[in-house]
Amino acid sequence: MDPIPDNLNFVVDGNPIYLLARHYYYQQGIDFDVTQVIGLTNDDPVSTEYRPLKQIIERLNRTFKKSYRSTCGFKSSQGSVAYVNLFAAYFNFLRPHSALEKKIPVTVPQLINLPNMPARWGKLIELSQEYILHQQQHSA
Repeated sequence: MDPIPDNLNFVVDGNPIYLLARHYYYQQGIDFDVTQVIGLTNDDPVSTEYRPLKQIIERLNRTFKKSYRSTCGFKSSQGSVAYVNLFAAYFNFLRPHSALEKKIPVTVPQLINLPNMPARWGKLIELSQEYILHQQQHSA
């Protein structure tokens, strides 16, 4: 696993849960900074500098919330964890973003020329499985 960078900084909104999470991770030996951007206007230097990042995070939250509501929840925590993992894969590796000029945030070369979304999903799952098997072989 890659080491955590010394200058890791999470940009978040004003929800106090992020500060609580930082405290929890600090107790586990993981230290990082949290920069809170509060409000809807750039009334201070922190808001002015970090507002674009906060807007990206809020867009992610809205997109996730919209897709999660239709599931009506899950019967087990494993179901919700699986859903979050699949959503993260879709959001980061498959979904074009208007804020990125309809580009995908993380380009995977093996997915570029595939004809449709089902083919991209299948290939992404195949690549994930190959990665897991490779990690298992090298950690034994």
